[in-house]
Amino acid sequence: MEAKTSVRFTLGRQSSLASERWSDELEREGDDDEEDYEEEEWNGEDIDPGVRLMYAANEGDLDGIKELLDSGVDVNFRDIDDRTALHVAACQGFSNVVKLLIENEAQVDPKDRWGSTPLSDAIHYKNHDVVKLLEKHGAKPLMAPMHVKNYREIPEYEIDPEELDFTFGAEIKKGTTFEEASWRGTKVAVKKFGEEVISDEDKVRAFRDELALLQKLRHPNLVQFLGAVTQRSPMMIVTEYLPKGDLRSLLEKKRALKPTIALRYALDIARGMNYLHETKPEAIIHRHLEPSNILRDDSGHLKVADFGVTKLLKVAKRVKEDRPLSYHEVSCRYEAPEVFRDEEYDTKVDVFSFALILQEMIEGCPPFYTKKAGEVPDLYAAKQRPPFKAPTKFYAHGIKELIEECWSQIPADRPTFEQIIHKLEIISNKFGHRSRWKVRPLKCFQRVEAMWKKDLDPSSRSTSSI
Repeated sequence: MEAKTSVRFTLGRQSSLASERWSDELEREGDDDEEDYEEEEWNGEDIDPGVRLMYAANEGDLDGIKELLDSGVDVNFRDIDDRTALHVAACQGFSNVVKLLIENEAQVDPKDRWGSTPLSDAIHYKNHDVVKLLEKHGAKPLMAPMHVKNYREIPEYEIDPEELDFTFGAEIKKGTTFEEASWRGTKVAVKKFGEEVISDEDKVRAFRDELALLQKLRHPNLVQFLGAVTQRSPMMIVTEYLPKGDLRSLLEKKRALKPTIALRYALDIARGMNYLHETKPEAIIHRHLEPSNILRDDSGHLKVADFGVTKLLKVAKRVKEDRPLSYHEVSCRYEAPEVFRDEEYDTKVDVFSFALILQEMIEGCPPFYTKKAGEVPDLYAAKQRPPFKAPTKFYAHGIKELIEECWSQIPADRPTFEQIIHKLEIISNKFGHRSRWKVRPLKCFQRVEAMWKKDLDPSSRSTSSI
């Protein structure tokens, strides 16, 4: 059985699949650890023999490695990140160390916590001699589940991962899988898929479906898909980068929006969703529409994002979950009641979510914000809806009626997004007309006031009388 420790080995080059940000942190820790190691060694303090083995591999110390192995240290010892001495030697490019470890029965294809093997590390750091040595002893390169044997079968959207620079990138939003990167001089958003995805057939199938979906979509109110990495691990999806963040962040900052702005945003969302629902031959249900999945671009418009849980609506026009959803799997505050009832549903689930978002933009708080998220689906099932607390004038010209129509308990009674767009345009025009009416009397009064002051000016009268 392999030995393992709670210690993290942070010296030298790190795993090729660890993010740049993570690697930088490990390297900084490594500088401190090297000083600590030397101090402990000088003072004769006890260091885990397995860690000593990794240190010797990092230094290319053949004699030290032989001595440790002869003393009974496990050649396949792993640190807390599941890295072995062979990982370390492969990163550093010490082919003689790699040869010695393999001769002492080191496993040639162990995976670290990020899914990287010694061979993938050697390839990443361009240690060609080590690559040849590992392949000679049976190491296999990591292949993504979607890898194709014939280069002609490589999809057009394929992006070379070497072109993605994560040096100055960061997690775009805490708790998400998206990172900022640079691709051919342009900032992009990258969604990485870890070992837990590529080893799961269902998740690989979902990834393939997501790519098939994203290739189709071209609309100004949808986040633009740029490409993907499918021939190497980790697999990734690359989309346009929108630095202004999502609607959730804006609402947390601004709270309630002016009705005119809320209507403009609502039209952006409705237009993007109408495009998804009108896609042929299969309509696309988002089923995860909420403020955090709606992003803002530089021009102040909104774009619908995150199609990771979308559903393709088949010929039957209705779909159903493979199993009942739990409250932990979705954002309960914006889900239609039929989704949790384990019933068939259609595009109208997105209309229900849209109604809640529109009301939130006007009210300035999430649906049933005083309740726990897990309690909200039961309220929807009991035909309860978030109360209208904002001033009545904010819901003028039919906004309230449209929201109530969109969150109807009966899905068939909810309007389509095409109908919603038509109604929103009428409402928006009425609000705009009202604003212009308020401005005109002011301008008229200003002109009258200017004429009155001119008549009172003595110099003006004397000039006109000449």
